[in-house]
Amino acid sequence: MNPRILSMATAVPPFSVTQHAVRDHMASALPGGLPPRIAAIYDTTGVDCRHIAQPPQAYLQPADFGQRNLVYLDVGQSLLERVAGDALARAGLEAGNIDAIVCVSSTGIATPSIPSQMLAGMGFRNDVLVLPLFGYGCAGGVLGLQVAGDLVRAQPSRNVLLLTLELCSLAFRFGDLTKKAIIASTLFADGASAIVLGGGGGGDGPALGAFAQHTWPNTRAMMGWDIDNIGLGLVLSRDIPAFVRDEFAPVVDGFLAHNGMTKGDLAEPACHPGGRKVVDALESYFDHLPLGLTETRAVLADYGNMSSPTVHFVLERILAQGRSGPLLLTALGPGFTGAMGVIHR
Repeated sequence: MNPRILSMATAVPPFSVTQHAVRDHMASALPGGLPPRIAAIYDTTGVDCRHIAQPPQAYLQPADFGQRNLVYLDVGQSLLERVAGDALARAGLEAGNIDAIVCVSSTGIATPSIPSQMLAGMGFRNDVLVLPLFGYGCAGGVLGLQVAGDLVRAQPSRNVLLLTLELCSLAFRFGDLTKKAIIASTLFADGASAIVLGGGGGGDGPALGAFAQHTWPNTRAMMGWDIDNIGLGLVLSRDIPAFVRDEFAPVVDGFLAHNGMTKGDLAEPACHPGGRKVVDALESYFDHLPLGLTETRAVLADYGNMSSPTVHFVLERILAQGRSGPLLLTALGPGFTGAMGVIHR
């Protein structure tokens, strides 16, 4: 029996900032402002608005890793409690009905994990299985769904709560004008998601099908974190759009063929957007779609790149359209790793 999605919920922090405001904040780091060619980058990313964990002015002050991580723990728990509560309510379940919690997050450190600290306050059972997953990055929304689904497959009577949380803004380094820091300041944002999965039991929610991941050797420099006394420093290659076209596309073709499909069998997929150039590369692959990746682009515009939760924001919009047929999920993350999955509606 395939695991089924019983409900979904997404959430963002209360502070929002437009792309032009971010550009102006960055300009204030230099006496002469941003060079015109750098300032222009903010107008070409496909991002209009983002949500962040702190008021914008808080990012103009230096902060060490400990200070940043305190924000991660505080704001992160608040967001996870919110999306968990919303998803449970939509599934018609109480916290005590959940048998396992999978939590994907790579933008802070919590030991014990944030879900473990939520148990008593939200009414989860003391014997609930809590499984925190760190290091998946942007691929975590798809890979976390695979892990949560496997827990249901292993014991179909389980109800599993999948949580994702990323506060990417906490890695922002004010005054850093390296190319990767500028790109990060144009794209990354904060958000969380929750998905309740069950073993079927007469439910008619979307069913999880095949999932897979593919990790390319010698690609450590493509994406990830470097750690120093400030905290998490972004590793990000400019070659990701070309990598999508040259390396990821054939892997997706192979995954679909292995599962008896071609991309022509698919309506609009739920893709982690990455950035505008990544979406352009994905659209060149899904060239059978007359309107392109409209929901992927819309989420990028409205929320930016929130890392692991972002693909769930896209998935939520596509599922709300009520269409039938196979739905493909894709994401790319540290490793360098491609993640793929199919949901049957």
